[in-house]
Amino acid sequence: MAEKMATRAAYGKTLVEIGAENPNLVVMDADLSKSTMTNEFSRTYPERFFNMGIAEQNLYGTAAGLALSGKVVCASTFAMFASGRAFEIIRNSIGYTGANVKVCATHAGITVGEDGASHQTFEDLALMRTIPGMTVVNPSDGVSARLLLKQVVDFDGPAYVRLGRAAVPVFYDETADIRLGKGNVLRPGRDVTVIATGIMVAEAMMAASQLAEEGVDVRVIDMHTIKPLDEDIILQAAKETGRIVTAEEHSIIGGLGSAVAEVLCRKCPVRMEMVGQHDTYGESGKPDELKEKYGMTAADIVKAVREVY
Repeated sequence: MAEKMATRAAYGKTLVEIGAENPNLVVMDADLSKSTMTNEFSRTYPERFFNMGIAEQNLYGTAAGLALSGKVVCASTFAMFASGRAFEIIRNSIGYTGANVKVCATHAGITVGEDGASHQTFEDLALMRTIPGMTVVNPSDGVSARLLLKQVVDFDGPAYVRLGRAAVPVFYDETADIRLGKGNVLRPGRDVTVIATGIMVAEAMMAASQLAEEGVDVRVIDMHTIKPLDEDIILQAAKETGRIVTAEEHSIIGGLGSAVAEVLCRKCPVRMEMVGQHDTYGESGKPDELKEKYGMTAADIVKAVREVY
């Protein structure tokens, strides 16, 4: 895990790769192309790139029009502005019509850091997974971001792809079997299962290593697809370990924790804890310090495992 890469950086590189293979791909942005990493695509394929300015509703309305005219569109801005400011357009113009638009939103969660509460969204996964037919993806590292983005572009329909600002450890190699709608077991275990998504996968792996020294055998699942959710891997883990902890850089209301709980309460109730943002806004600060203050670290996962164990 020595190598680190931000998932937004993987997104930018992968767009250029896909653009070479798929002349039907159009990329759009809301005046944040240096931050969302779409600028390399804009330089390479300027005739297929559109900067819509600081006008997110127009961005996604236009993206819907292009998609319904036959294009496949990746449209980017910060997660707060995509899921928040443009929600109604995404719901009605993209979701309702089934438009082939991929909402690729960067700078999600507390690790936006110094940009502060106005830019730190903890609601986006909850909002996007309520839209009928919307695929929701939250990659854990650069490799999974690349492989999942290619699959997202390949299918016809709307999707929300959550990407981060900060560099995170790389777990996977290019031969990894990463498929939309299928979670990945990164570490086997028989005592407790930690189901993590996005940057919290790295924290879950660190927590599992620490708990192993105490004799607790922790299974770690990377749940990179929030919707459609891999119910089979959740139920197998619940039956085999009897204890579940979820970990996400998102509110525990409506995100991964809620999605997993919805499955377990109906099909296999077990002891469960959730690690994530606890119904609060964030603040400006260093990402690592904010993760610690708001309870999204390996230590918080260890604590949650001890509570269910």
